[in-house]
Amino acid sequence: MEFTHVNEQGRARMVDVGGKEDSERVAVARAVISMQPETLALIKSGGVKKGDVLGVAQVAGIMGAKQTSSLVPMCHPLMLDSVDIQFEMDDGNSSIIITSMVKTTGKTGVEMEAITAAGIAAITIYDMAKAMDRWMEIKEIKLLEKWGGKSGHVKRE
Repeated sequence: MEFTHVNEQGRARMVDVGGKEDSERVAVARAVISMQPETLALIKSGGVKKGDVLGVAQVAGIMGAKQTSSLVPMCHPLMLDSVDIQFEMDDGNSSIIITSMVKTTGKTGVEMEAITAAGIAAITIYDMAKAMDRWMEIKEIKLLEKWGGKSGHVKRE
């Protein structure tokens, strides 16, 4: 296996994508945050003292996607076309499922931006509600689907 992020001296490098063609790139990622049923009920009702938990988490996820190259050393700075964050309340598991979709037109994909967006949204939910529930758990941060570029459309089974 050849490592693409290593130079001739065995040191880290940012991959040269200059010769690649621009194409539309899309990635979808997910994070899950589980909590006490009372915490989920307060978030749903808008009763958290810090304010609109999901509204703040949505903006934080978008900001996270935009800042990914500042956080992940080998990520290329990308001009993002769009970032969307969706929240699904899972009462049965007392959790919130966060799904992010990130799009760009460029030479490299947006998988890291989608994963970062979902993760930062989950971390923000934790921050907004931690006074009520310190033992919330963030889990299942993962890429669900991507398309564009050389590998085409790939979807998690």
